[in-house]
Parts: sequence; C-alpha cells; structure tokens
Amino acid sequence: QVQLAESGGGLVQAGDSLRLSCAASGRTISNYVMGWFRQAPGKEREFVAAMVPPITWSGGRTYYADSVKGRFTISRDNAKNTVFLEMNSLKLEDTAVYYCAARATVSSVIPPTHKDFYNSWGQGTQVTVSS
Repeated sequence: QVQLAESGGGLVQAGDSLRLSCAASGRTISNYVMGWFRQAPGKEREFVAAMVPPITWSGGRTYYADSVKGRFTISRDNAKNTVFLEMNSLKLEDTAVYYCAARATVSSVIPPTHKDFYNSWGQGTQVTVSS
C-alpha cells in the first residue's frame, strides 16, 4: 500500500499563498486518483480537490470544492511521485488540517470527491490563516 506524507503547512496571513506537498512512497502514484481533504476543529473532514489520472475513460480531470475553486490548484509531478496543492488568496476559513489521500483505481460507486473513495491517507499538515 502506498504511504503518504504531507508537508508545507504553516501559519500565514489572509491573502497569502501556500503550497502543500504530498510525497508518496511504496508505490508509483502516476495512475492513482489523488485527493486533498481538510478538517477544521469540530467539523467533518471535507473534500478540497482531486485529480483523476489521464489513463482513465474520462481522459483525466480535476475536481474542486466550490469554496476553493479559482483559488486552489491540484497538480502532480510523477517524476517526484508527489502531488501538490497550491493555495492562493487564503481566507480565515481555510484554517484546517489538510490531508492527502490516494486510491489505486478509479472504479467505484463512490465519487472521488467523497472521503470514503480513498483507502490511503497521510497524517496531515496544519494550515492556519490569521487576519
């Protein structure tokens, strides 16, 4: 099973940018569905972004939560076996622990925007946005 390790979190001010990294080991993730989720204190873990590899029938696509669309970008570097989440124009409500998730196959009745789709998770990285 693939192991995931997030990094890049920190304390920033509203309006700043941050890039999170998710380094994978144990498996090559070029054909994995990769996702980012976040969890704020007292709240459920929520979907942020996902990337379906281009080998699938859909030809590859990305998904974003409405709350981050236009501000966050998910990308991957297959040579580094790493997925990124570029976060711009950060808001106070973006404060949360951010988790990277992975699944080897696309086939599922559960969409990649749902946390139950994924079977591998990282430990998370804290992002705190201050005013």
